[in-house]
Amino acid sequence: MPGAVVITRPRAQALPLAERVTALGRRAEVLPLLDISPLPDAGPLRAVLARLHEFALVAFVSPNAIDAAFAHLPDFYPHLPHSWPAGVTLAVVGEGSRAALAAHGITPDVATIVSPLDPVHSDSEHLLQALDLAALNGKQVLIVRGEAGRELMGDGFRAAGARVTAIPAYRRSVPPLTPAFAARLRALLAEPNDWIVTSSEALRGLFVLLEELACSAGGDDVVAKMQQQHLIVPHARIAETARQLGLSRMTLTGSGDERLLAALQSRP
Repeated sequence: MPGAVVITRPRAQALPLAERVTALGRRAEVLPLLDISPLPDAGPLRAVLARLHEFALVAFVSPNAIDAAFAHLPDFYPHLPHSWPAGVTLAVVGEGSRAALAAHGITPDVATIVSPLDPVHSDSEHLLQALDLAALNGKQVLIVRGEAGRELMGDGFRAAGARVTAIPAYRRSVPPLTPAFAARLRALLAEPNDWIVTSSEALRGLFVLLEELACSAGGDDVVAKMQQQHLIVPHARIAETARQLGLSRMTLTGSGDERLLAALQSRP
């Protein structure tokens, strides 16, 4: 009997995937390793989104960035999604972000959407390779992101001569190690499970929580137990983070829920 499928995405993205995992006949356990919350002051974000039409390209770093922006965009562009601002190209790093855009009605029928050509390498580096950077020289580029993150995308646009505005749209945080959360971790580590991990930040946060749990539990080796679990990851960068943390049992799928689910179906 296979173990559970532990889905570590933020809850809003985890629940739809959990339904699909359950439909495969597997037990889904939703264990968000990142909490997503709005910024205390949305004023700067709204001020930038109000002039979205001035940008040649807007890059969303994640589905959360898309959801946060679209909570405000209809206030300024009431004809969305049927009429995306003319001349504004969209750039996203993976299939999850394409799906998030589609959920808001933004598809290739209404806007130009660019993403990495290789689904296994859905990251900033490969997004930059997929774009015509020379065409952005002297143009305005908007990056919608979390409160903190890598600067590689912005640096790549600036090196091409673009005028870059990077605006935070949401806040990420590792959940606190409450007694209930600690009990769930212990229970999930007591048996071999498949862990779907779609964020390097979430994986690093998990190991911070595990270290905290080990200290509070008088030396219980929860870190070693996690290192024996099987991971399913969509990106090579997450796989590299996992290896650095001592995890060796993993499947690299490429971007998109379909590939994650296919990997589960191929498990013995």
